[in-house]
Amino acid sequence: MSEPFGPDDSENPWKRLSRTVAYHNNWITVYHDEVIRPDGGPGIYGVVHYRNRAVGVVALDDEDRTLLVGQYRYTLDVYSWELPEGGAGEGEELLPAAQRELREETGYTAGRWQEIARLHLSNSISDEEAVCYLATDLRPGTAEPEGTERLRVRWVPFAEAVAMTLDGRITDALAVVALQRVALTRERE
Repeated sequence: MSEPFGPDDSENPWKRLSRTVAYHNNWITVYHDEVIRPDGGPGIYGVVHYRNRAVGVVALDDEDRTLLVGQYRYTLDVYSWELPEGGAGEGEELLPAAQRELREETGYTAGRWQEIARLHLSNSISDEEAVCYLATDLRPGTAEPEGTERLRVRWVPFAEAVAMTLDGRITDALAVVALQRVALTRERE
């Protein structure tokens, strides 16, 4: 019989000798750590610490369509279709942050909310945490995007959005996981 998956209680094989801030702005801090690696040799490790936690929303209407948000992503130098997403600031509860992001980016509010996933987006170099929600019982309103956002909002049949995660039209990790999680949950029902 195999052992169940779960937290491993083994001791941390890494030893941090020192930590310095290599870079800092309002959103991230990059640490430069001097370490002893698991093999006992000296090494370095760069860690990107995110000030905010990421939140994403699969907003589904009564016609089984989901809201996608399109925007140009500076880091990738491409236009990207994603879910309504953003950050929960320090001390901000996750669900109210997700509700705020949906309202700001699309104008919609939802009567029902369900947490569907928690994940780490790039755990080999960052401590970024993300939480995804399913929002239903939607009501339209007026979007109020931030000054850094020039967004397009589009309703897409849910099956098409899932297909976009499979064929590479949606590559944002939070959107891929959230959309596929909802699809998988439906298959199991």
